[in-house]
Amino acid sequence: MTAHIQEASIDELERAWMDKAIELATNSVANGGGPFGALVAKDGKIVAIGNNQVTANLDPTAHAEVTALRAACKELNTFSLEGCVLVTSCEPCPMCLSSALWARVDRIVFSADRDDAAVAGFDDRKFYDLFEKQATSAWPMSVAQLDLPNRTAPFDAWVAKTDRIDY
Repeated sequence: MTAHIQEASIDELERAWMDKAIELATNSVANGGGPFGALVAKDGKIVAIGNNQVTANLDPTAHAEVTALRAACKELNTFSLEGCVLVTSCEPCPMCLSSALWARVDRIVFSADRDDAAVAGFDDRKFYDLFEKQATSAWPMSVAQLDLPNRTAPFDAWVAKTDRIDY
């Protein structure tokens, strides 16, 4: 019974965190960033947030997941994010997956997927294809999709933004 209650609480937390990540992504678009948001949580609490800052900072590595991981490491004063969950509005690209592996996060949860991103002009399939040969089942962390009805809201805002900088 206790395990069932804990699972329900975890599910509720992850849904709330995902709503926050999607909100971060949507706000990022309004503030000149890309349509991606992420957060790092530990022990049931949000440790750090991040949004896509690629064009704002002229930094191709400033993806939402990477900015959230960097902020979490600073906040926790460590380079290892063992015990943490990375929650991201969209399926992480191979760079972000690799960053999460290096950071040693325990779990990744995402909502929109690579196909949703491609529809909005973020087609990274050629990069995913490079990594498809290694099954994620062999990875030392779990990766799961949380499919929410508003998962494409950041991309919808991006497509509607007339002054966006495409990349």
